[in-house]
Amino acid sequence: MRRTIRGTGAFATFVLVVVVSAALRAHAQDTKTRYPSMASLDQYLMERNAEIALPRTAAPESISRDAEVMVLGRHGYESAVKGKNGFVCLVWRSWAAGIDDPDFWNPKLRAPVCLNAPAARFNVPLTLKRTELVLAGRSKSQMFANIETAFDKKEFPPLEPGAMCFMLSKQGYLSDADGHWRPHLMFFVPLAEPASWGAGLPSSPVVVAFTDTPERHTIFLIPVAKWSDGTAAPTDDH
Repeated sequence: MRRTIRGTGAFATFVLVVVVSAALRAHAQDTKTRYPSMASLDQYLMERNAEIALPRTAAPESISRDAEVMVLGRHGYESAVKGKNGFVCLVWRSWAAGIDDPDFWNPKLRAPVCLNAPAARFNVPLTLKRTELVLAGRSKSQMFANIETAFDKKEFPPLEPGAMCFMLSKQGYLSDADGHWRPHLMFFVPLAEPASWGAGLPSSPVVVAFTDTPERHTIFLIPVAKWSDGTAAPTDDH
């Protein structure tokens, strides 16, 4: 669900980027072949208690213990645990990704996330709508067209300042290429150039930025040093 481009003047690094990019393109093509369409719904579902536990690992226990928890059922997401601190924790499935993401229909993908109140007010309705359309049998292109139309009609809440989420779970599976990747924070802002936050620049803490055009916002990812359980995270950035 994330890609980044870093600039460098070193020829050796340039060669490495070319080689890695070629490998990523080959992987993406292979993944598209493996996940050309939605699998059976059962492959995306989890046992209910396990799904309540997993999203709580997205944030420190001091936050997630008082958060609302939502789970995916056969008719969409529903609230399983009432919260009291404004945070909402859930497990995104593969269709939370961008339209060109090779893992869009990957049934193995599980992305635990814990959204603060501003992020939840924006993202939960989007997640519910995406899931509603997917469960109704809509194609990727139909789903994104429907969402874009809904934005044109102002059917979704506006994105508020301060919207962010925790993705600190070492138990998640974010893609075939990255596995659980690294613990990170995500910040949601109206459409912006990645350079405005220094995304991908040498030594910048913002290593990834991507723009979801139909949903008209930019997401900046900042890796952090520890998982939600306090253990140290890897320092390489894949």
